[in-house]
Amino acid sequence: MELYLDTADVSAVKRLARVLPLHGVTTNPSIVAQAGKPIWEVLPALRDALGGTGKLFAQVMAGDAERMVADAVLLHQRVPGLIVKVPATAEGLAAIKKLKSMSIPTLGTAVYGAAQGLLSALAGAEYVAPYVNRVDAQGGDGIVMVRELQQLLTLHAPHAKVLAASFKTPRQALECMLAGCQSLTLPVGVAEQLLATPAVDAAVATFEQDWQNAFGTHLLG
Repeated sequence: MELYLDTADVSAVKRLARVLPLHGVTTNPSIVAQAGKPIWEVLPALRDALGGTGKLFAQVMAGDAERMVADAVLLHQRVPGLIVKVPATAEGLAAIKKLKSMSIPTLGTAVYGAAQGLLSALAGAEYVAPYVNRVDAQGGDGIVMVRELQQLLTLHAPHAKVLAASFKTPRQALECMLAGCQSLTLPVGVAEQLLATPAVDAAVATFEQDWQNAFGTHLLG
């Protein structure tokens, strides 16, 4: 199971990397734009926040295959080990095929259907990112789509992994894990909701108070 944060907030990555078993950070153009800094500053800072290791994902900006490939080559050259996100459009599939022949790892992104995701994997993408909550917002069922995509990849493209994205609630993330997703990326807010445990906090506070009342200290010794 690979867990990622979907953010360009360096301080949030530092804070959550101390607690969560993060494999890396995913970004997209909107996320980087919110950071207000050039991508060439953001990506190294995110890797530093991860302790100098971990996978980074960044997206091409071009709309046609030829320029997508050029964007991907630039990203790959300037950020070693980066996985390039390519929208799973017709032009994107052509770019993924070309990048596969160049040994540049890719993720097929902006996936709204299981067949679309399978095509990106068959083109050569190592990861496929279905947009769970965005599918729900359009009246579909994001979790069902993820289950179908996971089954298709298992049957026809076992080299590729579902990297589920676009979450609004921890429950959506849990459903994806139950569907067999091998990786997912969480917005900071959803990751923090997963860590928020009011009932556990209350139980621990009771344990501490009972111990303090009995022994006059919070220490075992």
